[in-house]
Amino acid sequence: MKRNVLKFGGTSVSSLEKIKGIAGYLKDRVRQGEQLVVVVSAMGKTTDELLEQVSTITQSPNEQDLAVLLTTGEQQTISYLSIILNDLAVKSKPLTGYQAGIETVGHHLKSKISKINTKLFEQLFETYDVLIVAGFQGFNTDNEITTLGRGGSDTTAVALAAAIQCPCEIYTDVAGVYSTDPRIYPNAKRLQVVSYEEMMEMSALGSGVLVSRSVEIAKNFNIPIYLGKTLSDEKGTWVMSTVEMIEKKAVTGVAIDQDMIHVTLNYPENDIHLLDRVFIHLEQEEVNVDMISQITNNEGLQLSFTMKDTEEYQIQKIFSHLKEDYPELYFKIENQFAKVSVIGSGMRDMTGVASKVFRTLIESDIPFYQVTTSEISISYVVDIENGEKAVQLLCKSFEL
Repeated sequence: MKRNVLKFGGTSVSSLEKIKGIAGYLKDRVRQGEQLVVVVSAMGKTTDELLEQVSTITQSPNEQDLAVLLTTGEQQTISYLSIILNDLAVKSKPLTGYQAGIETVGHHLKSKISKINTKLFEQLFETYDVLIVAGFQGFNTDNEITTLGRGGSDTTAVALAAAIQCPCEIYTDVAGVYSTDPRIYPNAKRLQVVSYEEMMEMSALGSGVLVSRSVEIAKNFNIPIYLGKTLSDEKGTWVMSTVEMIEKKAVTGVAIDQDMIHVTLNYPENDIHLLDRVFIHLEQEEVNVDMISQITNNEGLQLSFTMKDTEEYQIQKIFSHLKEDYPELYFKIENQFAKVSVIGSGMRDMTGVASKVFRTLIESDIPFYQVTTSEISISYVVDIENGEKAVQLLCKSFEL
């Protein structure tokens, strides 16, 4: 029997009426002879509301306690969906991450999936046609509840598809992957197919469609991902292995990350041991940094990097701890910047992309402060008020 993994995001399940619509859609798929694993997020802004409530209690909650609380949002959704499906005579079973056998390692709020018990799914499919799994969560070797961090439901869905070897369909409020955010550039083109590599870059550099972790899993296990609009007939986007084309475009898309912070560290001595401790702490706290620049000379040490603003608490904690041993350490955290990136696998074989981006920004009087490159992307840090303007200009320049 054909099997598929489907994932529905928070906006898709934000009300009982929407959940009822999804249940009707799933019933039709089961009638066509499919068995489904359905991964769901918390309803609407439930997770944000839970975090807001916690902030009225404390600014430094225990991570284990917080993980237990945050996973309740997805459990609410799986319960509602299963109740509705069973009422429609569709045999379904709701499963928490623990019940689904999703084992994790790492911090309670940023865990990574280590193993999934696939035998459990085979047994359950003997009785049920739809298994509804709470996204974003799992359990560790101490049987404690954990969460998978930002975009964790995408990661859950793709990991389950990899475990049971079937395609993964991810549904949200947009019809696939666009060359850039249509809210910023209304003429953005929808992409029919995008490679794993391009999607990973776009996700890592600010595109909010998929988290890069989920795409990496798909690439490692060669799992095709379909991104589409919930309960819509509009064609979406397939993310899969590189498609051989007669002629590749140099640039596929432009991404913007406005949820970043710029961190600068200064110390009056050129102390390599301080650098070592900084990166040890970053690794221990599982903080991802990028766009790193370092200056060392007779006047001392300067280190700058960018990171997601959601991890500002961790970086504050790290530097406060370091100042105990390095009283003259100075650090500054700024949030008035945006990262704008151009992405395209065609860059490997084509020249002139960087110079075209430089000219576009310079001719439009948009200053940039840091630049970093990979094989298929170039990223620039600009003032946040110039971020969306830069995206629009680059889309026009590369005809996206």
